[in-house]
Amino acid sequence: MGLLTAALIGGGAVGAVAAAPVVLGVVGFTSVGIAAGSWAAGMMSAAAVANGGAVAAGSTVALCQAAAAAGLPAVATATVASGGAALGWLTAILI
Repeated sequence: MGLLTAALIGGGAVGAVAAAPVVLGVVGFTSVGIAAGSWAAGMMSAAAVANGGAVAAGSTVALCQAAAAAGLPAVATATVASGGAALGWLTAILI
């Protein structure tokens, strides 16, 4: 593995972990709840309608809100970092 490949893999992993909370906030998952009129609100509405009026525990909406409110748990951080590293590796192949 070359130096550029290693740098892109490391940068992708770090960048993905750093960007995750920002992305959650941009789509409307905030530390105090889901922002009205946001994409997150639309997701929550659709999830509630599909589940008979409530958002199911463990659903994508519930997990995103929990991550926005309390931060990413270790498993989610590792998953996001792995995805970012994979993206960095693919970028290295394409360059």
